[in-house]
Amino acid sequence: MNDWPHKMAVCAGAVVLREERALWVRQAAGASLAGQWSIPWGLVEPNETPEQAALRETEEEAGITAEVLGLLGCQNLPSPGWLGLVFLCRHLAGEPRPDGRETDRTVYLSEAELAALPDPVEPWCAWLVARVLRGQFTSISAATGNPYHPRTGFW
Repeated sequence: MNDWPHKMAVCAGAVVLREERALWVRQAAGASLAGQWSIPWGLVEPNETPEQAALRETEEEAGITAEVLGLLGCQNLPSPGWLGLVFLCRHLAGEPRPDGRETDRTVYLSEAELAALPDPVEPWCAWLVARVLRGQFTSISAATGNPYHPRTGFW
């Protein structure tokens, strides 16, 4: 018998680039990844698209306004019934600041700066961001002329 939930929980995350660095947030005490560095991400709320959720989480967790450049990919997460969608984003405005609730630190880091951190880094996020910073990725742009316009589709 399959013990997965009847519906999927969808999370959205953002790899936000500013020059040659990516945005990182350290999860605060009480968060599921407490003490670990990760990309900004969280659950998609009702009546919200995944890309809107990624931008909202970036603003809430790090104080950064960003724009979506494309879809990096999707990942079945370790908890059965959970799916992550991750978007490539560009920094538009703001300086990194934690929300003090979910995150206690935020910063833009290069791959070398990330490796020098004394704190743990969530392994999947480290793998993903390293690929992006090394240019080892393909991003799928939003399609124009989609029959569901203005709903965004990535093709």
